[in-house]
Amino acid sequence: MKIIVINGPNLNMLGTREPDIYGRETLDDVNNKLMAKAKLLGVDIEFFQSNHEGEIIDALQNKSYDAGIINPGAFTHYSIAVADALAAVSKPFIEVHISNIHKREEFRKKSVTAGYCEGQISGFGTDGYIFAFERICRVLK
Repeated sequence: MKIIVINGPNLNMLGTREPDIYGRETLDDVNNKLMAKAKLLGVDIEFFQSNHEGEIIDALQNKSYDAGIINPGAFTHYSIAVADALAAVSKPFIEVHISNIHKREEFRKKSVTAGYCEGQISGFGTDGYIFAFERICRVLK
């Protein structure tokens, strides 16, 4: 079983970008936690981050994974292209957001991508990635 973790724009800035909202953990910290969990469960895991919409679509269209976790960042709110790619690949994904998007600005409350995912985890900090990983593993079994 192979899981891909896709992170969108500005998530490479975790740890320094608005730490009062997103915390002090870096993306490497998150990936290392997921890698440890994957090893424990005997699951292959791959990480991808880009600030570019087309690169995220290319990563989604790469069929060498069984399921995924995606934090589309700002693309969550307006990228029909990322939503279409999620629909087209027909693989289970869980959408993750570090902050609770439903308690933030009005424009952040709408996700055009979540409807193509098994579910959405929002507001649990970087622990949301671990919750998503555990859940997506259960979806695949």
